Amino acid sequence: MNTKQAWGLGLASLASFMMALDSLVVTTTLTTIRQDLAASVESLEWTVNAYNLALAVLLLTGAVLGDRFGRRRIFIAGLAVFTVASVACAMSDTIGALIVSRAVQGAGAAMVLPLSLTLISALFPPRQRGKAMGLYLGITGLATFSGPLIGGLIADGLAWQWIFWLNLPVGVIAIVLTARRVDESVGPNATVDFGGVVLVTLGAFGVVWGLVRGNMAGWSSAEVLAALLLGAALLVAFVFWERRTTAPMLPMRFFRLRAFATATSANFLVFASLYGTLFFLAQYFQTVLGDGPLQAGLRLMPWTATLMVFAPIAGRLADKVGERRFMVGGLALQTIGAGWIAAVTSTDYLELLPALIIGGAGLTMAMPAAQKAAVGAVQPQEIGQASGAFMMLRIFGGVFGVAISVAVFANAGGYASAEEFSQGFTSAMYAVTAFAFIGMLIALGVPDKAKTLEDVNAR
Repeated sequence: MNTKQAWGLGLASLASFMMALDSLVVTTTLTTIRQDLAASVESLEWTVNAYNLALAVLLLTGAVLGDRFGRRRIFIAGLAVFTVASVACAMSDTIGALIVSRAVQGAGAAMVLPLSLTLISALFPPRQRGKAMGLYLGITGLATFSGPLIGGLIADGLAWQWIFWLNLPVGVIAIVLTARRVDESVGPNATVDFGGVVLVTLGAFGVVWGLVRGNMAGWSSAEVLAALLLGAALLVAFVFWERRTTAPMLPMRFFRLRAFATATSANFLVFASLYGTLFFLAQYFQTVLGDGPLQAGLRLMPWTATLMVFAPIAGRLADKVGERRFMVGGLALQTIGAGWIAAVTSTDYLELLPALIIGGAGLTMAMPAAQKAAVGAVQPQEIGQASGAFMMLRIFGGVFGVAISVAVFANAGGYASAEEFSQGFTSAMYAVTAFAFIGMLIALGVPDKAKTLEDVNAR
């Protein structure tokens, strides 16, 4: 690895670490933010979903803009947007201002994340690319592992605003070094699918808005019904648009491949279950068990640590035994783990610990296997586009998982007391269990390894 490659890999990994960290670091600070800004559960939900929704709908657009206008230029622009939005998050004195700033953060991340992968691909020849990607994904995984702990440590020792202030010096350093150490490159002069971006953004927003407002405004109210129906109609229009446009952001032909269709659908539910669990778990530790943010982050570590242990093992073994077994087995373990937590809802952490480890292991077994199955179903020249579509649907899974689990929580409980929160938490965990179980049933339809390869060769 030469100096230019080392700098490029280091800066791409640093940027990816920042973006991944900010999608998770707020989980252990939600209770503190709720108390400080007098936020409702619906508002807390938007602090998570505003970031992820903006990231999901603009992810593929960010990659196309980089190819057209220069990858380094758009990468730096994304870092700048993300950094400025982080400062705005830190300075927010109302929950509304925080939500808007989080959405802008997500837009910046959408310009950075896909181009961090593209920069690595441009810097490293194929024979070195696998090792470089492994280092990149390892650093990104570290953000997942440490995000809740870092959030708890900062909220406990300083204030929740510092989880965003820390992005300022890191972002400025990353911008300066990228401008000096990374060469400019461009890709194919691709067309931006603006119609697709508008339709999927408005459609997803409408459905999520309806789910968020259902309990407060009433599920039969004009506001909620209009939001759900209009959102669903726009998502259907998005599908028709993508089938007819010449440069679709989400090629519908991929869904004619059984491996891609089943793997992406199951993985959508993997992330729905993951984010639904993550949204409430740290709050449960603080509201019901009486923990502080730091202690809640520490209690989450056995769950997040499974990513570092099981994901690499599952990725390697899936090559040998096929992806379906790991997807079905992983989602079965998450079903058991989440169902265990819902059934027990104990004030004794040690009673929950085995369920956390079982569920975490299951999720991290299913994720790499799902990606392998989806990407392995397409032609080599389509891998980049399939990976982007897979990532976009994965993030959407997290958005809808949080939206639905919060709706279930708000219908059954609330924040008035530990007992009321516990009731809502139990219902939300049953919803999370249902996501995993349905995902497991869908994963049964994933072709085994040999059959997937035969399908690819047949085309």
